[in-house]
Amino acid sequence: MIIYFYKVDEPYGCFSNFSLHSICINGQNWLTVEHYYQAQKFVTSDDQSLVAMIQAVSTPQEAANLGRDPKYRVRADWEAVKISVMCEAVKTKFITHPDIQLVLLNTADRLIVENSPTDYYWGCGCDRTGQNHLGQILMSVRHEISQSLANSEKL
Repeated sequence: MIIYFYKVDEPYGCFSNFSLHSICINGQNWLTVEHYYQAQKFVTSDDQSLVAMIQAVSTPQEAANLGRDPKYRVRADWEAVKISVMCEAVKTKFITHPDIQLVLLNTADRLIVENSPTDYYWGCGCDRTGQNHLGQILMSVRHEISQSLANSEKL
């Protein structure tokens, strides 16, 4: 059975980057993964002042709106680093919050798909032909945490 997720108030909503699960990376606290991800677009860019602005907004939608605004210029290496930025944030989220880590681990080996009707990169898009990078990251994090727990039990 495939696990589809999208909105935070639906089943598996904790898999969404908009879920209200804070993370701390490099000593900085972020309200959501979305806040962190959108802010990282502007590190070292001409619009670096947006990092603090995005960190300070009160909702993940506000963070997304700022980060997606085409009037701002993202960092030069963004396309090369965006997957690793997302991986770090998602992994941190599920290591930090044991309750949602258990939800992720309980999906066992099932396929996880972000059921976004518009995003063909991070999700599956309306026709489910998208690349589903967020689902792939979640499955990778699930595997990594499972392996880590199995190794710690052997000690």
